[in-house]
Amino acid sequence: MKLNTRGNTKHPVLDAVVSPKNLLNTLTKKEVSRLLDTSQGDLHELFRKCALAVLNCGSYVDDSKELLNRYPLFDIEVIKEERGIKLALKNAPAIAFVGNKMIRGINEHLFAVLRDIVYVRNEINNNPRFDLESSEGITDAVFHILRNAHILDKTYDPKMVVCWGGHSITRDEYDYTKEVGYQIGLRDLDVCTGCGPGAMKGPMKGATIGHAKQRILDGQYLGITEPGIIAAESPNPIVNNLVIMPDVEKRLEAFVRIAHGIIIFPGGVGTAEEILYILSILLHPDNVSMPCPLILTGPESSKEYFEQINQFIGDTLGIEAQQRYKIIIDNPSRVADRMLSGVKQVHKFRHKQDDASYFNWLLKISPSLQIPFKPTHKNMRQLKLDTKQEPHVLAANLRCAFSGIVAGNVKEDGISAIEQHGNFEIQGAKKIMGAIDALLTSFVEQHRMRLPGSEYVPCYSILK
Repeated sequence: MKLNTRGNTKHPVLDAVVSPKNLLNTLTKKEVSRLLDTSQGDLHELFRKCALAVLNCGSYVDDSKELLNRYPLFDIEVIKEERGIKLALKNAPAIAFVGNKMIRGINEHLFAVLRDIVYVRNEINNNPRFDLESSEGITDAVFHILRNAHILDKTYDPKMVVCWGGHSITRDEYDYTKEVGYQIGLRDLDVCTGCGPGAMKGPMKGATIGHAKQRILDGQYLGITEPGIIAAESPNPIVNNLVIMPDVEKRLEAFVRIAHGIIIFPGGVGTAEEILYILSILLHPDNVSMPCPLILTGPESSKEYFEQINQFIGDTLGIEAQQRYKIIIDNPSRVADRMLSGVKQVHKFRHKQDDASYFNWLLKISPSLQIPFKPTHKNMRQLKLDTKQEPHVLAANLRCAFSGIVAGNVKEDGISAIEQHGNFEIQGAKKIMGAIDALLTSFVEQHRMRLPGSEYVPCYSILK
């Protein structure tokens, strides 16, 4: 291992060769050959970007382009061995190492990235077994990616609470997410988040203490991300199971398929996207009787935030949508008790319907929520945002609008598109545009668009 700080004293780098600890340490020759292909073409570049984000754990950057600019000479290569592989790192962030050893959790995350990217490329994409143009085919692909990552191994008593929320939150809000996580852990519930900092780290950190007090040794802290967002939300060190889904839509579907309940903390536009996604599903006529405990919660200081979210939902989707969730302010124990009760209800329902307890096959997800939305300037401008459609359809279209803003804020392709062609333009019914503008303006004023200390420059324009 060689430390190299020349020309990069602010962000020291080093060269190293690392071996897998728990993943990919027993492979066939065919599997090794496939992994070697990551050293070529676009697959290598995808792996390089995701690997850099993993190695950057602990450094607060929420701009994928900025991260790549910090380490322009970083590279990674798969080395073939007699019984497996190693990874050769060049100009890697030194923050990922202690002394001459890579931090074990980062090692696991690094090889998880390799596992998932190669599996999707070789076993999912261009495989006639998976019809990625059909709803059933996409769901089947999501299941197989999770199964390949051994996420579905714990099938005897799964109790997964998915926690959504922003990476740019106040200290008060972060401490609250930890307290909720602690109460969840005390009740022997597992935690799944988007795996980044802020509201994605807090619940996991709290749950570790709750699990420790209950002497629970197999607590699951699952992080689910995707290549376009990983640099903005590098996996936090508490994640003990990491999965890289191929795109935002499959990431969101993975969340709701494995969830036994969902808790939403304060966040920004990405959290709004997640709220609209789950509401679109729950408002679908086929899911009317589907139990899904959905709680929006935060400290007293976040009360106004949730009032704004609730107002936005009422103005755009109506009372029926507001009835699908419960807002609980400043009461972690109540949140955990209500979630535990809801999880039990979900298990009872799935048992009665003879559905799997570890993967919600019965949930109806519309193709509009599954087919990847490409946030181009044309697609953003042509979104149908009016009230002359069913609420679950409008929610799906609103989800796309917020997804595009996320891309313009933090994703490399989205940032480049804004730089080349200007802001995304969003247009629609006057009432809906007013509601979107009011919500986004509040996010900017509350500094929920970027990490503290970063100036936010809007990537969108609302056409009224």
